[in-house]
Amino acid sequence: MATQDAPVDVSIAINPNNLEAVPGLVREINEGVKTLATGGHEARHELIVKARSLMLALEAPRETMIKHCWAQTGAMASINLGIDTGLWTLMAKNGDKPQKVADLSRELGIDPALLSRLLRHLSAMGYITETNTDEYLPTNFTKSLSLPIISGGYPAMLSVSRGAIMFHEYARARGWKNPTDAKDTSMMFAYKTDKDMFAYQQELGYGPHFNLHMGGYRQGRPPWMTKIYPVQERLIKGADTDPEAPFLVDVGGSVGHDLVQFHQNFPDHPGKLILEDLDVVINQIPDPERLGAIKKLPHDFTKPQPVKGARAYYMHSCLHDWPDDVCNVILGHLKNAMKPGYSKLLINENVLPKRNAHWESSALDMVMLTLFNSKERTHADWYYLLEELAGLKIVKIWDGGKGVESVIECEVLPSREGDPSPANLEQAHAFLPAKASESGMKLEYGVATRELAHENVGEGSSDLVICKMAAHFIDPDGLVSSAARMLRSGGTLAIFSYWMPVFPRQSAHFHDVFART
Repeated sequence: MATQDAPVDVSIAINPNNLEAVPGLVREINEGVKTLATGGHEARHELIVKARSLMLALEAPRETMIKHCWAQTGAMASINLGIDTGLWTLMAKNGDKPQKVADLSRELGIDPALLSRLLRHLSAMGYITETNTDEYLPTNFTKSLSLPIISGGYPAMLSVSRGAIMFHEYARARGWKNPTDAKDTSMMFAYKTDKDMFAYQQELGYGPHFNLHMGGYRQGRPPWMTKIYPVQERLIKGADTDPEAPFLVDVGGSVGHDLVQFHQNFPDHPGKLILEDLDVVINQIPDPERLGAIKKLPHDFTKPQPVKGARAYYMHSCLHDWPDDVCNVILGHLKNAMKPGYSKLLINENVLPKRNAHWESSALDMVMLTLFNSKERTHADWYYLLEELAGLKIVKIWDGGKGVESVIECEVLPSREGDPSPANLEQAHAFLPAKASESGMKLEYGVATRELAHENVGEGSSDLVICKMAAHFIDPDGLVSSAARMLRSGGTLAIFSYWMPVFPRQSAHFHDVFART
C-alpha cells in the first residue's frame, strides 16, 4: 500500500510509541521494586505490566512490528526445536556452566551451524545468556524447558497455531461476525479438517503434550480448594459420610491434577473422588499410581452424567472451550444428575472484568476464539449462561484475583410440587395458557423484534409474556436481560423460546422459570 494513501505520516512509525510516558513509568517501576519482596504475586504482576508498558513506550512502531513478525516467530521456532531435540534437557543436566555449541551439537546430532544460529537469536532475545562466541549459559527459563509440564505447551499449541494465523481469512469469509459454531472454527478452516482441536491433536500425537500443558498452566497459581473456596465449610460439612457415596466428581478433569491436589490437602474427605474424561485421555495418564484411590471413569460430558447425586461436580477450564449452545447441553446433563438442596456445581474459570483485563486472561480468550469459537466469560456472560440458559442458581462467585480463575458455586433450583414439566415447545405452548388462566394472568404472545427485546418486553398489562423469536433474531441477550429484570421486579413471569438451533431450550427450562417466580 502506498504511504501517500495512509491516514498518518510515515514518521510516526520510526519514533518511540510514547516517549512522554517514560519518566512516569520509570518512577512507578522504582516504587514497585520497593514493595516486590513483600507484595507477593500481585506486586510482581503489576511490575511486569509496568515494565512491558515501559518497553512498548520506548519502542518505535517499526521495532514493535519487527518483534512481532520476525523476532517472536524465530524464538518460537528455536525453542520448539530445542524441545524436540532434547537440547534444553541436556543443558540442564550439564549444570550451571557455559556450554559450547560444538559439544552440544555433537551429542545431539545437530548441525553446529544450525544450533549456533538458533542460540544466537535466543540470546539476542534474552532467553539464554551468551558467555563467549558459540558458548551459552542456561537460564532459569531454558532449564524450565526440561520440565515436560512446561515444554509440552510449545508443540501442543504450535500444532494448532494456524487457527490464529489465518483467523483474519476465516473471519472475512464469514462476514466479520463473532463466531459461535463449534463445528466451524478457524482451526478447522486453517487445517481443512472437521475434527475439533482435541481430536486433531490426538491424531497428530500431541494429545499428551496438551495434557502436560494444562498441568504447566496450573503451576504457581493459588489452589482453588485452599486459597479461594472454603471447602471445609461448603463441601465437607453436611456431606454424606458413606465411604461409597460420590463426593467430588472432576468432570473433564484431564489426567487428575486437581483431584490429586485435593486429596493431598483433604486426605480425610468423605466419600469418593471420581475423575471423568474421555477414554483416550484417561488412558494417557502418565503415572496412574499417583491417583491412588481416585476412581477413573471414562465419560464424554456432552452425554448424560453417569454419577448421580454427588456432593459436588467440579469443572476446571472446560466450559470456556465451548460456545453457549454446547455448554447448555453439558450443564443440562449435570443439572439432571444433581440432587436439589445437596449437590453443588463448582466451575473454576476466569470471570473477566468489564475493563483492565489481565493479559493472561485476555490471551486465553484469543486462544478460545481461534481454536474453539468459544470465549472467556465476563460476569454478565456467566449469569446469562448459568441462570438464563441452563436454569441453575449462582450462589456466589468466589473471586480468585486478577488473572486467576474464580470459583463459581451453583445449585439446582428445587421444583414446585405439582407443576408438570412440558416435554417440548409445543406442549409448553399448550400448557402455559392454561397455567396463566389458573393464576388469573393475562397472556400475551408476540414476535420479538430487536426493539421488543431491548425496549418493550414486559411493558403493558400482561403478567405472562411468551416471546417467540424469529430465526433472523441473532442476539437474544437484550431479551434475556429484560426478562430477568421482570422476574426480579416481582409478579411477572417471562417465558421465551428460540426458533433457531444455535440457542436450543431444554424442555425442563419452562418448568424452571415457573419455579423462579
